[in-house]
Amino acid sequence: MMPQLQFKDAFWCRDFTAHTGYEVLLQRLLDGRKMCKDVEELLRQRAQAEERYGKELVQIARKAGGQTEIKTSVLTLPPEMENVGSSHIQLALALREELRSLEEFRERQKEQRKKYEAVMDRVQKSKLSLHKKAMESKKTYEQKCRDADDAEQAFERISTNGQQKQVEKSQNKAKQCKDSAMEAERVYRQNIEQLERVRSEWEQEHRATCEAFQLQEFDRLTILRNSLWVHCNQLSMQCVKDDELYEEVRVTLEGCSVDADIDGFIQAKSTGTEPPASTETLTPIPDRNESVYAAIAVQEAPGPPTKPGQDYRALYDYTAQNSDELNISAGDILEVILEGEDGWWTVQRNGQRGFVPGSYLEKI
Repeated sequence: MMPQLQFKDAFWCRDFTAHTGYEVLLQRLLDGRKMCKDVEELLRQRAQAEERYGKELVQIARKAGGQTEIKTSVLTLPPEMENVGSSHIQLALALREELRSLEEFRERQKEQRKKYEAVMDRVQKSKLSLHKKAMESKKTYEQKCRDADDAEQAFERISTNGQQKQVEKSQNKAKQCKDSAMEAERVYRQNIEQLERVRSEWEQEHRATCEAFQLQEFDRLTILRNSLWVHCNQLSMQCVKDDELYEEVRVTLEGCSVDADIDGFIQAKSTGTEPPASTETLTPIPDRNESVYAAIAVQEAPGPPTKPGQDYRALYDYTAQNSDELNISAGDILEVILEGEDGWWTVQRNGQRGFVPGSYLEKI
C-alpha cells in the first residue's frame, strides 16, 4: 500500500520570493468552500420542493370530496395522500436540519483558515522585506569592497614615488574605504542572519499550514460525502414510506366489494319496497271547506351543539385559493368556530372569518 501523500511535501517553490505552493493550496480551500455552498443550495432547493409538494398533496387530499359515499373502502386514498404530504413536509424539515449542519461546518472551517492565512501573510511579508533589505546590503557591501580595493591600489602606486602628503592622504582614504567595507560586511551579515531566522520561521509555518489545510480538506470531503449519503438515504426511505402508505390503499381496495357497497347503499338509503297504488284507488278530493290534513306539531331536530371558540396556532403558511378562505401565516393565533368534517375549518382572526385546512393548525 502506497503511503499517503502530504501537502507539506508537495507544495514548495524554488524561488525564495515566490509562494506558489501556498497560493495553490489556498485556492483549493476556496474552491472547496464554493463546493460546500453549491451542495447547501442543492439541499435548500430540494427542501423547498419537498415542502411545496407536501403542502399541495395535503390541500388536494382535503379537497378530494367523496364524503357522500356510504362505504369507506374507496375513500382511503385521500387520507393516505394527506399522510404522504405530511411525510414530505417532515422530509423538508430533515433536509433543512442537514443544511444547517453543513453551513455551520463551513463557517467553522472559514474561521480556522483565516487564522492560518493571517500567520502566513505576516511571515511572508517579513521574509520578503528582509530579503529585499539583505540584497540591498549585499550590493552596498560589494560596492564598498570595490572602493576599498581601488583605494588600496591607488595607495600602493602613490607610495612608491609620490610625495609624503599625497601618500598620507591616499593612505587615509584607503583606511576609510576599508573601514566602510568592514561596516558594510557587518550590516550584510546581520541582515543575512535575520533573514535566515525569518526563513526558518516561515518554513515551519508553511509546514504547519499545509498540515492544517490537508486536515481541512479531509474533513470537508468526509462531511460532503456523508451529507450526500444521508440525503440519498432520506430520499430512499421516503420512497419506501410513500409506497407503504399507498400499499394501505391497495390492501383496502383489494377487500372492496362492488356488490357489498351497492347493498350497503340500498340498506342505508332505501325509500320503500313497493311502488305507489294506482290512481283509481285514491280517496276523492274533499270539498274546500273540509279539513284535509290534521294539524301536526312539527319540532325541528336539534342540530349539533356549537362548541365555544377555541384558540389554535397555525403550523404553516396558507394562501387562500377561494374568496371564502382565509390567508394565514405560521405562528398566527386563530379562533376555531367550526371543525368541518371535510377537513376545512371555519376560523376567525381580527374580525375576519374564513376556511383553512384543519391539518395546518394545532391546539394551544
